[in-house]
Amino acid sequence: MVVGKSPYCIMVHKFEAGCSLESEPSTKRSKLVSRVTSLANLLPPVKTVPLKRIGQTLQRSISFRNETQTERTATRVSSASAQTSKRRDSKLWSETFDVHLGATQPLSPKEIKRQEAIFELAQGEQDLVEDLKLAKKAYHDPMLKLSIMTEQELNQIFGTLDSLIPLHEDLLSRLQDARKADGSTEHVGHILTDWVTALPLLYTPYCSNQVKAKSLLDQKKQDRRVQDFLQRCLQSPFSRKLDLWNFLDIPRSRLVKYPLLLREILKHTPNDHPDRQYVWMGFIFGLVVADINSRTGESECQYYKDRLLYSEYTHRDELIGRSRTLSCHGELKNNRGLKLHVFLFQDVLVITRSISLNDHPVSYQLCRQPIPIRQLDLEDLTDGEMRVGGSIRGAFSNNERTKNFFRVSFRLGGQLQSHCFQASDAFNKQQWINCIRQAKEAAALTGEQPAQTGQSLETGLEPESHHGRQSDSEGGSPSEEGVCCR
Repeated sequence: MVVGKSPYCIMVHKFEAGCSLESEPSTKRSKLVSRVTSLANLLPPVKTVPLKRIGQTLQRSISFRNETQTERTATRVSSASAQTSKRRDSKLWSETFDVHLGATQPLSPKEIKRQEAIFELAQGEQDLVEDLKLAKKAYHDPMLKLSIMTEQELNQIFGTLDSLIPLHEDLLSRLQDARKADGSTEHVGHILTDWVTALPLLYTPYCSNQVKAKSLLDQKKQDRRVQDFLQRCLQSPFSRKLDLWNFLDIPRSRLVKYPLLLREILKHTPNDHPDRQYVWMGFIFGLVVADINSRTGESECQYYKDRLLYSEYTHRDELIGRSRTLSCHGELKNNRGLKLHVFLFQDVLVITRSISLNDHPVSYQLCRQPIPIRQLDLEDLTDGEMRVGGSIRGAFSNNERTKNFFRVSFRLGGQLQSHCFQASDAFNKQQWINCIRQAKEAAALTGEQPAQTGQSLETGLEPESHHGRQSDSEGGSPSEEGVCCR
C-alpha cells in the first residue's frame, strides 16, 4: 500500500483516469505483471487464512446441472514474479496443543478423537467468519465505492450475508470460551443447543436468494468493468484463486457439514459424559438443514416458473402452477441436434427453448405440450438405436451422434406422442432417467389424478402426433439458443 494514500483513492484514481481495464489476457508475462497491480495493495487489509475446503462431496448444489463453465483464470503468471495461492493447512488439535499439558492422566485415543472433532468445528467457524468478512471487504465494499455495481445489485447478489457474520462469530466465541488452558474442551452440547435455533431464521433467506443471486452475478459478468474487477481479484493473493461465487456459496456448504460434525463428536463421547444427553442434537441439526434445503428448493422452483414464457393463445398450465419442487433441469438435444431446455417439475415435464433478451435474465419459451408425470412413459435407448437426422437406424452406432438418448412419450386424445432427448454424456443421461423414475414413483404414491394440461402451444413447434409412435426425428424445429445443462 502506498504510504499516505487511501487504497480506495488509488483505485478510484485509476478508474477515473480512464485506466484501460483490459479483459483480454496477455501472453507476455512481463507485461502482465506490470499492468495488473495486486489488489492486495488496493483494498483494506483483511486477515486471510487459506480456505480449508471440507465437505466437498456433501455440498448440495442448487441444481445438479453443470453450470456454464466457471470463468477460467485468464492469464498465467510467472512463478518467479507472482505469489502462489495459499491454502489453509489442515490443522489438527493434537498438533496445535500439547495433549499432555495440564493433564492429570494421559488422554485416551477416543478422547483425542473427540477433541479433534470439537477443534474441527471451532476451526471451521473461524475460517468461515474470515471468508465472509473477506467477501464483504474485498468484493462488496470496493464495487460499491467504485460504482462498478449499484447498491441494489450488490444487495441482490450478497443477500443477507451481513447477518451470517455475527451468527458464526457468536458460535466461535462460545467455543473459544469453553476451551481450557490446555486446549481441550469439556462440554459443547449446551452451546449448540442454544445456537441452533437461530439457523433457520438467518439461513433460509440467504439460501433462498442464491438462485437469483447467481443469475444476476452471471449477468453482470458480461459488464467489462465487473469482469475486469473480478479477474483482478482472482489474480490477487487474497482470493486464493477462488472467485466471488465460491465465497458466497461457502455458508451453504458449511451448513450441511454440521450434522456430520456433531455425529463425529458424539461418536467419541463416552456414555457417561454429560454431553450424551444432547445425542438428539445431530438429529435436530439434520431437520434444520433439511427444512432450509426444502425452502431453498421451493424458491428455486418458483424462480424458474416465473421465467417461463407462455403463448398468448394458451393459459398457464395448472400442473406447472401447483408444482413446488424442481427435480432437475438443463439442456438436452433432440435427435436433430437442436438444443432444448427441459424442466422436470413435481408433476410435469416441460420442454422449452431459452431466450436471451438483452440485459434481462434468460427466459424459457414453452415449445411442446407439457407432459404430466403420471402419463409419461420413459424408455432408455441403447447407443446406436436412435435414428439421427434421417440416417438409417444404427448406421452410425459408433458415432457420438447416436449415443446417450432416451425417449419420453405420452398419449393425448388417443394418439401417442413421443420426444427423444440426447444428454451430454452417459452420466448426465442416467441422472435424467433416475430423476424421471423417482418423479413417477412419487406421483404414483399420491394417488391423485392429474389435471389436464393446456392446449398445444403455438410457437412454431407443433407436437408430433400419429396413430403410432413418432419421435422428434420426423419433424423440424427452429434453431435454439444453447443454455446451461445440469
